[in-house]
Amino acid sequence: MTLLTTISNEAINDNLQKRWTNGEIYTYIGAVLISVNPFRDLGIYTDETVNRYKGKNRLEMPPHVFAIAEGSYYNMQAYKENQCVIISGESGAGKTEAAKRIMQYIAAVSGGQDSSIQEIKDMVLATNPLLESFGCAKTLRNNNSSRHGKYLELMFNERGEPVGAQITNYLLEKGRVVGQVDGERDFHIFYQFTKAASGEQRENFGLQGPESYAFISRSNCLSVPGIDDSADWKETLQAMNIIGLSLIEQNEIFKMLAIILWLGNVQFEEGDDGNTRISDTGVTDFIAYLMETQSASVEKVLTTRVMETQRGGRRGSVYDVPLNPAQASSGRDALAKAIYNNLFEWIVSRVNVSMKPRTQHTQVIGVLDIYGFEIFQDNSFEQLCINYVNEKLQQIFIELTLKAEQEEYVREQIKWTPIKYFNNKIVCDLIEERRPPGIFAALNDATVTAHADPTAADNSFIQRSAALSSNPHFESRGSQFLVKHYAGDVMYNVSGMTDKNKDALIKDLLDLIGGSGNKFLNGLFPDRPDPNSKKRPPTAGDKIKASAGALVENLMRAQPSYIRTIKPNENRSATEYDNKAILHQIKYLGLQENIRVRRAGFAYRNTFEKMIERFYLLSPATSYAGDYIWQGDSRSGCEKILKDTGIAKEEWQMGLTKAFIKNPETLFALETMRDRYWHNMAARIQRAWRNYWRYKNECATRIQRFWKNNKEGLAYAEIRDYGHTILAGRKERRRFSLLSYRRFMGDYLDVGKAKSPLGEIIRDACGLGNETVLFSSRSQLLVSKLGRSSKPSPRYLVLTDKAVNIVVTSNKDGKNVTSLERKINLSVIRGVALTNLRDDWMAIQGPICEEGDPVISCVFKTEFITYLMQATQGQVKIEIGPTIGYNKKKDKAAMIKAVRDETVLKDDVYKSHAIHVPSGEPPNSTSRPPAKRKAGVVRPITKGKLLRKGGPSTDRQKPAPKPVPKPTPAAKPLPGQSNPTPAKKYTPNPSTSTASSSAPPPPPPPQRGPVPPPPPAKPMYKAKYAFQGQEGELTLQKDELVELVQKDDNGWWLVKRGNEEGWAPYNYLELVPAAAAPAPPPPPARRAVPAAPQAGASSSSSKPLPLRKTFGSNGDDDDDSGPNLNKPTPKPPITGPKPGGLGAPKIGNKPPVPSAPRPPVGGSKPAVGSVRPQAAPPGQMDLASMLAKRAQQLN
Repeated sequence: MTLLTTISNEAINDNLQKRWTNGEIYTYIGAVLISVNPFRDLGIYTDETVNRYKGKNRLEMPPHVFAIAEGSYYNMQAYKENQCVIISGESGAGKTEAAKRIMQYIAAVSGGQDSSIQEIKDMVLATNPLLESFGCAKTLRNNNSSRHGKYLELMFNERGEPVGAQITNYLLEKGRVVGQVDGERDFHIFYQFTKAASGEQRENFGLQGPESYAFISRSNCLSVPGIDDSADWKETLQAMNIIGLSLIEQNEIFKMLAIILWLGNVQFEEGDDGNTRISDTGVTDFIAYLMETQSASVEKVLTTRVMETQRGGRRGSVYDVPLNPAQASSGRDALAKAIYNNLFEWIVSRVNVSMKPRTQHTQVIGVLDIYGFEIFQDNSFEQLCINYVNEKLQQIFIELTLKAEQEEYVREQIKWTPIKYFNNKIVCDLIEERRPPGIFAALNDATVTAHADPTAADNSFIQRSAALSSNPHFESRGSQFLVKHYAGDVMYNVSGMTDKNKDALIKDLLDLIGGSGNKFLNGLFPDRPDPNSKKRPPTAGDKIKASAGALVENLMRAQPSYIRTIKPNENRSATEYDNKAILHQIKYLGLQENIRVRRAGFAYRNTFEKMIERFYLLSPATSYAGDYIWQGDSRSGCEKILKDTGIAKEEWQMGLTKAFIKNPETLFALETMRDRYWHNMAARIQRAWRNYWRYKNECATRIQRFWKNNKEGLAYAEIRDYGHTILAGRKERRRFSLLSYRRFMGDYLDVGKAKSPLGEIIRDACGLGNETVLFSSRSQLLVSKLGRSSKPSPRYLVLTDKAVNIVVTSNKDGKNVTSLERKINLSVIRGVALTNLRDDWMAIQGPICEEGDPVISCVFKTEFITYLMQATQGQVKIEIGPTIGYNKKKDKAAMIKAVRDETVLKDDVYKSHAIHVPSGEPPNSTSRPPAKRKAGVVRPITKGKLLRKGGPSTDRQKPAPKPVPKPTPAAKPLPGQSNPTPAKKYTPNPSTSTASSSAPPPPPPPQRGPVPPPPPAKPMYKAKYAFQGQEGELTLQKDELVELVQKDDNGWWLVKRGNEEGWAPYNYLELVPAAAAPAPPPPPARRAVPAAPQAGASSSSSKPLPLRKTFGSNGDDDDDSGPNLNKPTPKPPITGPKPGGLGAPKIGNKPPVPSAPRPPVGGSKPAVGSVRPQAAPPGQMDLASMLAKRAQQLN
């Protein structure tokens, strides 16, 4: 809303109404979240919504309570400061719902897989239904109104994981226990207990329906639309179990509730003697049973009071003074209120014991959920305390957002336009001051001076309050007084106010509790006033004043975030927008002044030291290789950072001790640059690591390829040589079988691996199963036909480790069908017959059968025989001669002779039992030796660590003249630190360092003739860190010495090591000082000790420069953004014990449950007691990217 054209209450109201009508209930005034209760479920608190806001800054997403929670959690981790969220607004404006959503978000994003951390998260979330049941009630304004204040502190370890929590309770409205106005209810737990308790509980506590108890049925409001008391009862029991309340503890809690309910049914009447008596003693008998005490004691305490007279400071007589019905009812109500108030405090204490931190915590996030400002027709002491706490919270808001901010601008001499606002400190002083006395002080004085009579004490307060009329915000009006609060004028009734302020049980009631056999009840009242003490016990006003002071102190120690809630109407309607009521809330919340201050002010400020510690990496003038090197003061260093990052001058100002940034977008841009710096450094490391692995994999691939080419080739060659041995020079050779690259591959048809469709078909036809295929090839089978000579026919020959398979493809019904024609097991093969000429025919001599022996022509016959011999372990006989003998049928032997025929041009020809074949190579021929490879150019590695394109070259380029090296800037500690934060640098051993001037000179060499003086030492540089070079870069090891060849102003220097040259980052190099000159030797003249040889001293005059490293290019290595991001990765800168015990009842048997109907309600009625959004469109400009680009241009 800081972008509104017109800044007025009406314009703010119009903006809120439009957003609320569209379901957009959240908006911002600077960092303050404004929330308007929608009174309906908008479905915007889902897990998906949580994930969208996780890790996003406030302006990246539409306004939402999750954005406030994310900002607090991020700031706690980033700046190591405690955080708090202050939620304020009227009753029914949605404060409790906002607090629950903050806890939901933090529990979801805070991480931690440990079981104890998850247990803490579950407990924190379980406190919501538990404390709502015992501390919330339906009022005329709100169906779930908080009738107490709660400050929840979530404790985190250094990793941002929740390790514990603590709850501080403020001012429970205990008067609601004994009475409410029409249309309101007592605390939720009473209706849950009476409606949904188990049968066993009803039997033990004599429990009946809510209409049977006077305390909770006087207002005639037993049920509320939208509240399911039975379902809430189950949630309450589940929450008790999660928090760790035992069944015994739960039983005792329910017993206290039963005592309170039955106390309300104790009715008094005036007897004939004028004294008070109890109408139905059966009720007191059952109360005594529950309290584990005597019934007579209960009756006596409720109807009489023990009075003691004193004479001269000594104890006098003791009297039992009867009470009238009004006094007896007052004592009964006081007992019921005291038991419930102490029970509530015990529950909070017990919850804190369960959520006690398991480990050491470092930071805290606090969430304040406290009652809203209240203005009723009849306002009493409770409303005064509630409105006082809201005044204190408003004062914090003013102090931190308006008053303190403007005072800081003046103190820091920042150009600023002052904004007028109402400071409510005068109202806080009116209520809490001791000198001059405020309202609380006047109440205390009246209580002391007239403690015996409440009416007299009230009259005394009226007289004393007349002195407060000098305050313009106070008016005394008889039995009433008016206080002009920041949220409106409130008229308070004095009647009964001093008695409520006294807040103490009479001694008789305390003695009744002390005499009870119930240890749990005794534990609820651990602090008993000492009757002999002259010190006044603290009053209710003292307690709320001390609690408010402690709360303010806790909040001021943390960095606050604000949520201002607004209630759109009094009817809890999702469609009604009450302009008058909302204008009133806008006015007293000070939204208009807040917008003016926000538009004229600065969103962020911090000391120069903190700014430098956070952002010094963003300027090359303040950081060097992760070290802080700025030589000036903190103010000038901070100003240098803001200038180097390219931020416009109007976006920031420098004060006397702090730097001020106007818009939050600028701060987010700085944070983005800082994050990118670290991400880019990580990316460089990852890139170097990936290059290393690519280089390693490329080398491994080459080695594997070489080994495969040679190892497998040798194996195939060995099989081929074995085949030649089998033939033993008995058969002529074909010329192509003698080639050096001929290898016996075996499975030429891929039948074994089934990589090809043909191989898969053949494998299926053979039905090989688990058989290993040794050889497969195309061949021809000699097929005899009736009345005609035999003719070769195509076949597939497959040899496995078990059999020889002959496969045929035939045409059936117009389709080619591949099938197994014959299978010969290896165990029955007797031999193989071949001719001694160069033909390809062979006969497989198998068992004597009708099919005869197959005669096959195969180009790879030698390879087939080789694998066959290996499979049969040489058991097959190989016959080689001029003829091939075989069995044509079972009892019919046949013979095929080989005929040398030079007219055959290619291969061989079969005709009429004769093979015509030309002459071949001599039988004793051997395979050609392997051909030598050509001496080719060495191919460079092309992946990972790249060399110059084209591989090694003999060209040389004359290096540039060597400039004088610039000394490395020294690291300094960050402001406020004693030692530099970077990692420890390498320090050379003085005994071996060439730069040490204190080392003793070496012994003189033997005297020789005069020699020429040594050449001048070249400047040498030492690598401070290890550097993995890429293409054109020189890889360096830590402490390695290199020679400087050329400097460049882009941050890269050309260096040389031996015969290697390459570019290296200048901030990785450190100048090595020249060795100290030795002392002049005594006569006779001796040769001076020559300087130590420098690493890489050989000349490089003819070597060309490697590829030059250039920033700002589009290469893979220059994807950094933000200023000074091309450096190496920098070093990072730097509760109480469970109250009470438990015991078993000691009193007699259980009396019958009273059956009397609820007593009639008489007398005057007591005083009045007292959400989810649609995401807005983003539309935020990406200022971070713009500033990052601008910073690149400036650098």
